[in-house]
Amino acid sequence: MRIGLAKRDITPRVGVELAGFGPFILRRSTAVREPLYARALALQAGGRTLMLISCDLIGVHREVTRRVRAQLASEGGLDPDAVMLHCTHTHSGPNTAGYIGWGAPDEPYLETLPRRIAAAGLAALAELRPATLHHAEVPCPGIGYNREYDREPEASAPPLPAALTEDWRPRRPELTDTACHVLRVDVEGRCAGFVSAFGCHPVVCCAATRQIHGDYCGVATNLVERDHAGAVGLFLLGANGDVNTCVVHQPEEASLKALDIIAERYARAVRAGLREARPVAVESLAAARLEAPFRRKAWGVEHLRALLAEQEALLNDSARRDDDRELRMATVRAIALRRLIAEAEGGRSLTPPVEMQGFRIGPILLLASPFETFQAIKNDVLARSGAAITLVLSTTNDVQGYAPDRTAAARGGYAADLVPLIVGTLPLVAPHEDLVAAHLAVGERLGNCC
Repeated sequence: MRIGLAKRDITPRVGVELAGFGPFILRRSTAVREPLYARALALQAGGRTLMLISCDLIGVHREVTRRVRAQLASEGGLDPDAVMLHCTHTHSGPNTAGYIGWGAPDEPYLETLPRRIAAAGLAALAELRPATLHHAEVPCPGIGYNREYDREPEASAPPLPAALTEDWRPRRPELTDTACHVLRVDVEGRCAGFVSAFGCHPVVCCAATRQIHGDYCGVATNLVERDHAGAVGLFLLGANGDVNTCVVHQPEEASLKALDIIAERYARAVRAGLREARPVAVESLAAARLEAPFRRKAWGVEHLRALLAEQEALLNDSARRDDDRELRMATVRAIALRRLIAEAEGGRSLTPPVEMQGFRIGPILLLASPFETFQAIKNDVLARSGAAITLVLSTTNDVQGYAPDRTAAARGGYAADLVPLIVGTLPLVAPHEDLVAAHLAVGERLGNCC
């Protein structure tokens, strides 16, 4: 087996708006606390090469993925099926996902982004060396709580002093990830790189913070890289749709203090995984992509126009100012509805398929989607996977918003109904059932699911 690792800086210029946390809040960056990176892992075995790239970004649209794949095909000879472009979903980076109103996209940055990401992949190909792969699953407590099902009384997060103590745990840990997976890459007897996978929204910092960084997972990865000279570490975001970090929506000073504390907690888990990892035999690699149908609400043009009229009535209310949050949310909805109406009138389908992708690395199965997946969906996939080690990844190759579990989908609200409009799609009808089926279909193509 041969493995290559590399990373390239993809930090935007200071002043770009940061993504997340609210509509049109003008959250312009003021400094770079830590650089953002595209980190690439190239794997070669059995006559096949796979490329996994993880970016410290909130997400990327399919067009960015297409351009990265095209450059890696023309300059690196890679099959597009063999290139997976993952994002860590930091909310302290630029709006690269096209979220309507959730940070203004910076067009010069977006123009240069695909080639900067591809450069990391090409560098990883140039670094391919004989290597061994090791794996561990280790405890990772005290990071997140389930914001949908494990709320503190009358609060959206645990009290700040309690969350920052080393013995803090969520009341219902079974609704979160309590362990992380770690892969260690050894070249000539030393740690040349690693991959860690964990499910929790990277949102320690929030609307009050204006510094660029990769949130807890990016900061932690940087810390562990510094332990091993020249090493490159990738973070893979698991099911994150209903899990927040234990500190969120705090003032800037408190957020930045908590960022370092929570990052160190995660870094300790990764370090333990590196110490405990055991060799994994990898004789062959495989990749598969699937254009999967997802059922969406059957909103025709007339219904979309009716919804738009409701928003325009609010927008035309002369008593409202542009600093009114309800007016700004109506603006988000109006922009989204106008785009959907234009697409429908232009003959484009409002229910396009969703790209699903999977990698098989010996006994390890990566199943990736462009959704922010809820924990219960991940659990159902793991229960039916036939692979020895299965990792369910969110925010990969495209941006499709949340995939709520069946309970949250039936309840409606932010994740089920609003976020699809923010990302420019129609709400899903049965995300739980459709996403589980799509993941398992990719697994079956790779020979690892029953």
